[in-house]
Amino acid sequence: MQTKLADFIKNSPQGQEADAILRSCVHCGFCLATCPTYQILGDELDSPRGRIYLMKQMLEGQSVTQKTQLHLDRCLTCRACETTCPSGVRYGALVDISRGIIEKQVKRNLGSAVFRYTLRKILPNPLLFNILFRMGQIVRPFLSRSLKRKIPVKSGSINAWPAERHARKMLILAGCVQPSLAPNINIATARVLNSLGISLIKAENAGCCGAVTFHLNAQQDGLNYMRRNIDAWWPIVEQKEIEAIVMTASGCGVTVKEYGHLLSHDPDYAEKAANISALTKDISEVLLAETGNLQKLIKLRLEPNHTKLSFHSPCTLQHGMKIRGVVEQILTLAGFDLTVVPNAHLCCGSAGTYSILQPELSQQLLKNKVIALESGKPAKVATANIGCLMHLQNGTSVPVKHWIELLDERLTCHNG
Repeated sequence: MQTKLADFIKNSPQGQEADAILRSCVHCGFCLATCPTYQILGDELDSPRGRIYLMKQMLEGQSVTQKTQLHLDRCLTCRACETTCPSGVRYGALVDISRGIIEKQVKRNLGSAVFRYTLRKILPNPLLFNILFRMGQIVRPFLSRSLKRKIPVKSGSINAWPAERHARKMLILAGCVQPSLAPNINIATARVLNSLGISLIKAENAGCCGAVTFHLNAQQDGLNYMRRNIDAWWPIVEQKEIEAIVMTASGCGVTVKEYGHLLSHDPDYAEKAANISALTKDISEVLLAETGNLQKLIKLRLEPNHTKLSFHSPCTLQHGMKIRGVVEQILTLAGFDLTVVPNAHLCCGSAGTYSILQPELSQQLLKNKVIALESGKPAKVATANIGCLMHLQNGTSVPVKHWIELLDERLTCHNG
């Protein structure tokens, strides 16, 4: 694709990156077949190819309207188009650049601006979110049925975090909403790794990965969250005390793996960010590397099970981090009977704050995803991201859990 970027951006690092991405697109249209919003709306401006044209016009200096902003807002950033694209177009990076620019050029109405501001102040703040979440649980009995489904009942007993006792150590990101919504996910991860001779530790000053704020187009605030995490982790990383930084939410994982790219032009953080990204691994990648030890553990502890399970692979896992088939391999090794999920490449509609900001489209995607997941009549649904977990549970009566919790349950129920 030929480009002629406007003076306001052409010589900047972002402009150079955007120019390279735009030039890699050959207009083939393969992306249309895998774009969730295009499948629902049938409007090419709600497809990757159509949005690329809109972004190109904006970057070349043409006037930008709320219509362009709307089509970019409707994008889930699921990156299924990247998986499909034969030319390797880095669509997600282009959308990030363009959204940051359009947010400055097109003013949102007051209600929308306040709502988005509120989201980016509450969701990344674990303390504030937890207070509001507990208040929601208190008033839950008095809410309408639809609202009740959005506020989970109080979780059961919380397992104990295993004591730090192994020479091998890894760091874990606690996350922002996950400790309140599903506290046992990280504990289950610590327990599984403990059984493999690895201690999982936390850096107390680490917080939100920055994804929520960054993708709400407050990009500098998002980058500051990233810098804070690097500052919290760096003393431990610098001492070479850990083998990896473990992610249990694929949405956080794909973001932290991109710290090196996102902070590449920050002279104070570029090198540190690149090192952090190199150390970052999804928990499935960690267990894949420990398959031999895990296999011995399973043979030692587990009896045949064959529980029917549907696995929803989040977009951030399969399209963002390009991790495909690994969780399924581990769950099969643990004795679960995985069902076939039609159109497994399509987004469930969660997509960070998308389910809040684009509820109608999100609910259509959720309905389609639940039909696909339930088609094999599973006893449970597993996933790898807290946002997907909560969103899916709102649409199905089948229990939805993080897959590491199910693995922990399998390993511990026969060990006690």
